[in-house]
Amino acid sequence: MKQLAIALLVAATLNPAQPQKTASPFAGRWDVTLTRGNDVFPSWMEAVERDGSLQVRVQGRTGNVNPAAAVRMQGGKLLVTVVAASAARPELVWDLSAARGKLLGTQKQGDAEWQLAGVRAPVLKRPAPAAWSDPEPLFNGRDLSGWEPINNTPDTMAGPLTSHWIAKGGELVNEARGSNLRTTRTFDDFRLHVEWLCPPDENSGVYLRGRYEVQVAPPAPERPRPAAASHPPNPYLGVGCIYGMLGPAGPPPARADWQTFDITLIGRWVTVVFNGVKTFDNGEIAGITGGALDSREAEPGPIYFQGDHRGGIRYRNIAISVPRR
Repeated sequence: MKQLAIALLVAATLNPAQPQKTASPFAGRWDVTLTRGNDVFPSWMEAVERDGSLQVRVQGRTGNVNPAAAVRMQGGKLLVTVVAASAARPELVWDLSAARGKLLGTQKQGDAEWQLAGVRAPVLKRPAPAAWSDPEPLFNGRDLSGWEPINNTPDTMAGPLTSHWIAKGGELVNEARGSNLRTTRTFDDFRLHVEWLCPPDENSGVYLRGRYEVQVAPPAPERPRPAAASHPPNPYLGVGCIYGMLGPAGPPPARADWQTFDITLIGRWVTVVFNGVKTFDNGEIAGITGGALDSREAEPGPIYFQGDHRGGIRYRNIAISVPRR
């Protein structure tokens, strides 16, 4: 036994333990809030370690999630160039520190500076409910009871938009560009049925918990978007996608008139049935999408419809089921 102990001691001396590589404190998904004066808006970041470096993508206030233009460490800080400089605008940079599961830092673009704070995004993995309640209408077909206009886009920094949502002929109609519209109630897990009719050149969205947009657009094929110099085009921008995050493998089964969504959201996992066809099943939504009301992903939130594009979108037969208790 004494000889064995000596042998083990010698082996340990000749082959010292290799230092364990520690994960970057910035790695993972982050729910972010940016503040400047009275203006507050949500954002989101995901940082993945690959080949010894961090690859980062960021969801801005609007639009779709994109890879960062550049990422580098400076001391203990992470500098993320969210948008590269162009002839039209200066670069947009996040200067970040991470400690005890939180992000702190600033967003700078030219002379504008925002305070940035982030927390780790919740996993939200939970089992499907054993049963669902009977569908309950969210729109009575007569008036806007249970709904309220909201102004949560950059356009409202110059002053609130006017709401042009009305109840007309049993439909919820946005007559012109203006405010978005949300339910006064909030929801956690749910099944949502909604029918919509989108005129040419219009654009809208159904927001789940006010954070994840299911894209609403005309059924005609969209023109391909040109790739930016720094990254390939995002494939998840078309009708029926979770905007920028998730979408069907092939063309959606669009009709020439009214379209139907049946959406099940459990945690951050979503199933979409589009015109009776399951276009994706139990897909994970990585984070909030552009136009989200907030980044507090663990909390319940409303259903909201976009009305800040051109006008003319129509919704009807809006009903929700929640887990039966």
